[in-house]
Amino acid sequence: MSTIEVNKVIPQSGTNLTIGEAGDSLVFQNDVIPNSALANEQITINGVAVNLGGSATIPTETQPTITGISPSIIDADVGGTITLTGTNFASIPKVELQRANGAVQSATSVTFTNATTVSFTTGTAGLTNGQNVRILLTNPDGNAVRSSSDLVISDGPTFTTTSLANGEANQSYSANVDVTADSATTIAINSGSSLPSGISLGSTSNVSGSTYRAVLSGTLPSASSETTYNFTLKATDAQSQVTTQALSITAEVGIQNAGGFC
Repeated sequence: MSTIEVNKVIPQSGTNLTIGEAGDSLVFQNDVIPNSALANEQITINGVAVNLGGSATIPTETQPTITGISPSIIDADVGGTITLTGTNFASIPKVELQRANGAVQSATSVTFTNATTVSFTTGTAGLTNGQNVRILLTNPDGNAVRSSSDLVISDGPTFTTTSLANGEANQSYSANVDVTADSATTIAINSGSSLPSGISLGSTSNVSGSTYRAVLSGTLPSASSETTYNFTLKATDAQSQVTTQALSITAEVGIQNAGGFC
């Protein structure tokens, strides 16, 4: 084996230096190139410098989590304020609504309460009935989370019956109350309200497509003068969305209920 001792080897031309032929192996003394011989003997991971061949404790990033969405359903025609619960929220995060096609819509406003509670408001822009969304929350440091459950976008029920015909005191009465809704809906008397004595509300039926109906029927109370009875009904759909409607029935006094002639 021959030995050549030199202080410097430089290429004859250009900047590339070739030692040996293809397939040859280079053997260094002790098979080691010391770190000090390298131009860069460290790498940086998450802000921590680590020597080649060394070790270090690398800090982990703090990822936010979303564990709750309330309410979990909003009306596409109304929007609303949603409260997120979770962990590791930082002031003030960016909140976006992500549709199934990947398109995102930023929240109208975001309120940071603490590391476990954030609320945001969304208008109606970008919301489409039946197209549910996921929630993206991004902290100022870039750490982010996507909700594992949907924020349901659903139009609430709508009363198409907004007024009722008059009836006659002490006589039979019947009137339909109709509601349009995207899902099975029940019409009922609103809490704290009551119907005129002798009038009841029947069960709700799906009369066609998105139309649901309940019938008010019975006998109106006796009265010596025209009397108006006010009450409120409510419609509740399959997503527990509730719409109320104030209604009234005026009982008129017919000749059979009026005073006699002398």
